[in-house]
Amino acid sequence: MSTDAIVLLKEDHKEMRRLFKAFQDAEEGPASQRQKLVGQIIEALTVHTYLENEVMYPEVRRLLPDLEDDILESYEEHHVADVLCAELFAMDAEDEHFTAKTTVLIENVLHHVEEEEQEWFPKVREALGRKQLQEIGERMIALRADAPRKPTDAKAVEKSVDAVTA
Repeated sequence: MSTDAIVLLKEDHKEMRRLFKAFQDAEEGPASQRQKLVGQIIEALTVHTYLENEVMYPEVRRLLPDLEDDILESYEEHHVADVLCAELFAMDAEDEHFTAKTTVLIENVLHHVEEEEQEWFPKVREALGRKQLQEIGERMIALRADAPRKPTDAKAVEKSVDAVTA
């Protein structure tokens, strides 16, 4: 398993795309299936954004000040996802807004992922050496086990607040 931070984040992105597709495939199915898939999406996003906000973004911000605007935009995109995740976490799949809200979340996250993978990650990879990306990745791996899984977890709430006040 790679410890490269970008490889790890791309693996998370791949899993999110899989969950998004599963949700879209289940839109006409039972509400219980959509509820289960959204629970999995929320967990994956909560862990992922926590690791980026706690490790990746602060390190890149410190090491590559030229990417400050990109990082600030990413924090804001995470905040939007956090709000949508918190709302969906409290909703029932039978709610008439559930699928629409999930669709908006998916669209926002896919936009964010595309920007990271096409614009941001190449700049970071070019500027930081393999060793630095592995060190950042090792820190992310170490934090993953204790990362929040629900948007209501204290660490997730704190991360969300910190991200917009950073």
